[in-house]
Amino acid sequence: MNHIRHPHETDLVVEPPHLTGRWRRDPLMRFVTGIGNTWFPFWAPLAPLRDLAENDDVQRLEMVGREVVAHDENVIALTFAAPDRTVLPEWHAGAHLDLLLPSGRMREYSLCGDPGDRTTYRIAVRRIPDGGGGSVEVHDELTVGDPIRIKGPRNAFPLAMPGYGSPVGRLRFVAAGIGITPILPMVAIADRFGLDWSMIYTGRTLDSIPFREELARYGDRVQIRTDDEHGLPTMDELVGDAGEHGLAVYCCGPTSMLEALRTHLVGRTDVELHYERFSPPPIENGTEFTIELASTGERETVAADESALTALRRLRPAAPYSCQQGFCGTCRVRISSGDADHRDGLLTEPERDAGYFLPCVSRCDSGSLTIDA
Repeated sequence: MNHIRHPHETDLVVEPPHLTGRWRRDPLMRFVTGIGNTWFPFWAPLAPLRDLAENDDVQRLEMVGREVVAHDENVIALTFAAPDRTVLPEWHAGAHLDLLLPSGRMREYSLCGDPGDRTTYRIAVRRIPDGGGGSVEVHDELTVGDPIRIKGPRNAFPLAMPGYGSPVGRLRFVAAGIGITPILPMVAIADRFGLDWSMIYTGRTLDSIPFREELARYGDRVQIRTDDEHGLPTMDELVGDAGEHGLAVYCCGPTSMLEALRTHLVGRTDVELHYERFSPPPIENGTEFTIELASTGERETVAADESALTALRRLRPAAPYSCQQGFCGTCRVRISSGDADHRDGLLTEPERDAGYFLPCVSRCDSGSLTIDA
């Protein structure tokens, strides 16, 4: 939610008059003011103000587990705990962590452990050789015993269960590849509460699908199908049977799957769709514009169908980013000229007025933007 400034000022420098008008300055207020003017100067030397430690929302943990969870060995699960093994902040199904890597990169990973376990956090990371370098760093450089810094947990994909915040009668979980990570805790919670649920889990090949053994305990409630054996699933196969009392679909996967599901469910009043992307959203109503770096004068064209962050990284490959969806703020920059088309849900009005801008989702209402970078 964005906040709007409400500037105001107060000119009151003396005590107000008595309520009945008998005295120009209220005697009780004058007495209280006198006590304050005497007490605070006397007490201040005895109780000096102390600087509080800065709260940067960073937890310092230790990596206590590393496990290969896909047969193609491209997905590893990492487990973190407090160095003194104390209780960690609670989290709920659908939450994620910001992993602060030694290189300075920050990446978001969904928590895929048990929300009831307050002593550890677990994430899973698929190796993407041609990605931004974060997953390769996790795979090649993090080992058991290493210290690690995180932010969070935070939740942008919460689960509302039938009878516990949702009016529907059934749950349907849809996961594709590494999209299983936020879905795993949801499945565990739904099963623990004895809810009516089912799941379809898709992937390119059987060997590429992580956590197959962990899901085997749910039997035929979980349907695993692969593109090489079964072909791409239809939208009806993904959604399944809505039942008499309605269905809530929770989906995490590539943008193409999510967009197809959204289109398929238009007009359906018996199905709720909840989803989380693990890739940037498509650009809507985009127009071409130019970004310029104030420090060097370098310019780059932002195509109508790409993000300003993509163009910025052509000029500055090390530019920080994480979620690429406009809610983590890692890529935040400041613009010194040009009219921004803000499309994020994070920045406040004062921050926007100060020139802050999220290039991963926001765009330009003028022909160009000059970025202080």
